[in-house]
Amino acid sequence: MTTTTPAPAGTGAPGRASIPFRHLRTDAWWLQPAITVFVLVAFIVYSTFRAFENAHYFVEPYISPFYSPCIIKACEGNSFPELFDGPSFISPALYILVIPLGFRLTCYYYRKAYYRSFWLSPPACAVAEPHKTYTGETRVPLIGNNIHRYFFIAGLVFNTILTYDAVLAFRNEDGEWGHAGLGTLVLLINAALLWMYSVSCHSCRHIMGGRLNHFSKHPIRYRMWTLISKLNGSHMKYAWVSLFGVALTDFYVRLLATNAFSDPRFF
Repeated sequence: MTTTTPAPAGTGAPGRASIPFRHLRTDAWWLQPAITVFVLVAFIVYSTFRAFENAHYFVEPYISPFYSPCIIKACEGNSFPELFDGPSFISPALYILVIPLGFRLTCYYYRKAYYRSFWLSPPACAVAEPHKTYTGETRVPLIGNNIHRYFFIAGLVFNTILTYDAVLAFRNEDGEWGHAGLGTLVLLINAALLWMYSVSCHSCRHIMGGRLNHFSKHPIRYRMWTLISKLNGSHMKYAWVSLFGVALTDFYVRLLATNAFSDPRFF
């Protein structure tokens, strides 16, 4: 059995000019990956704290997106069917966050973001990476990124549930319909941003237009593919805005649940 040795990468790759420096750039090329590391680490720290806090995630009629769907019987509120009993020391968020986490972790854009910022592979254009070999996404754990399309489908289910949460937010504290507050708007915007992030996804674009030999024979899919292709050009923007949207929505619900202030009511 023969084994293939990974090809050298970076400045040592065959056919590349021999340059004794990692790069010849004079601008602040390191700034963008540094900002990416800061923002992602800040989100990871905040979301981890909130997932394990196991409190202040529901205030009638709002529920935090970190805890929705809340599927155990110990959940606060009744926005989703409670499916089973769970140990009190396990936060309800830990049962469901694997889906949105997996969707973002395997996302084509986020892969580019954390490859460049955390692994410096490469850190920027025309800057050599420090790794001597390149294996791509053929080994554990990166080979797991190939299941992104399945996380995408599961993510659509979560988007539907969060949209349902936004609809439930058109009630007051007594459960009466036909009311709205600032929290209603916050949940609606969050759901909309998550839908934009999802439908602009590369996997969504492939589902609409992939594996077709003749677009002319599939006019509806072609129109959908054309629309999603336009959205796909802004996928990076939706990835970041929706990430902030989820965190800010959770933070808003937490403020209400801790009685930091009262939810302004529109009607």
